[in-house]
Amino acid sequence: MTVDEGNPAAAGWSEPRATAVLVLADGTVLEGFGLGAIGRAPGEVCFNTAMTGYQEILTDPSYAGQIITFTFPHIGNVGVNDDDTETVNAASSSGVRGVVLHAAITEPSNWRAGKHLDAWLKARNIVGICGVDTRALTALIRDKGMPNAIIAHDPNGAFDINALKREAAALPDMAGLDLVPLVAATQRYDWDETPWQWPRGYGKRESAAHRVVAIDYGIKRNILRLLAKAGCEVEVVPATATAQQILDLAPDGVFLSNGPGDPAATGAYAAPVIRDLLEQKIPTFGICLGHQMLALAIGGQTLKMKQGHHGANHPVQDKTTGKVEIVSMNHGFAVDPASLPKNATETHVSLFDGSNCGIALTDRPAFSVQYHPEASSGPQDSHYLFARFVDMMATEKAKKAI
Repeated sequence: MTVDEGNPAAAGWSEPRATAVLVLADGTVLEGFGLGAIGRAPGEVCFNTAMTGYQEILTDPSYAGQIITFTFPHIGNVGVNDDDTETVNAASSSGVRGVVLHAAITEPSNWRAGKHLDAWLKARNIVGICGVDTRALTALIRDKGMPNAIIAHDPNGAFDINALKREAAALPDMAGLDLVPLVAATQRYDWDETPWQWPRGYGKRESAAHRVVAIDYGIKRNILRLLAKAGCEVEVVPATATAQQILDLAPDGVFLSNGPGDPAATGAYAAPVIRDLLEQKIPTFGICLGHQMLALAIGGQTLKMKQGHHGANHPVQDKTTGKVEIVSMNHGFAVDPASLPKNATETHVSLFDGSNCGIALTDRPAFSVQYHPEASSGPQDSHYLFARFVDMMATEKAKKAI
């Protein structure tokens, strides 16, 4: 072996320069290669264990203020399309701050692909990094909790690491943040689109048996589609709508949507409205943040979780039937079951950690679940909950007709 053969630098080889970094609040620096938007963004780092559905995940308004680490190594290889976006607001901005991948994005290989994921991330101003040991990052989150961080992408690799460390360390904790205004609607709108079916795509609701007012804390499109499919005329109102404004729409039922941030912060203005609606005994159904809003409205409390639940493969037991279903999850806060009043029954529980995943009221026609039964992305085990809501509205209407 010659001297040059034993010296890569002398043979013309050089170490690739990092073009992206993820700087955690504790000073940990992870280097990689940039993708998506150029620039930097702050956020809380969580991990998602889903193997599919990355476009739905990256457009879920509940992820506002967060940087998503995908544990599945190959993300982006089916591209993106115009159908799988979950945020109702299709503007170029996104609640998601950043994305962390293990492998570089490959060319899309799917008949539905309309764009490369990298180009799509740029258009939505999402900063990304690949080449990261996502298994190690996931283990860190499991051990220490979800950290604040700065994700930065510079094609020239020019980073002031010390400044990024200071910026990450100074970020506010997710607890106490009301992020709903970043993603929720600011005005009323109607919804009649139904779920996607081959080969026609999305359909339109033709008739309606019930009128539902959906309170938008960051609602997902597929929730609205399933309500429409179930025969509901859906009117969506902003999170700041008053109880009287909602009652003026004469709803047969009220839906409380998913959304981001600390539920206690949003509950400061949302819980009193829900409390007034419950007094009218209007059938009420909540999902994710909506579940937490219902709990707060009846006097319960919520807690910050260490690592949260983010994925499409979580086992939950429906205690009313004894059945176990696999569900999609996306939340960093949970309802404290010990804080619930006597008129609330725990209906669902996580089989991962025993945390509360659903409640029903014994003196009001109201129930909610912590997970995402709309299955976008994820399994469809829990679609029955929309039928349960419709049955509840039908029952209450029959009582009034007597």
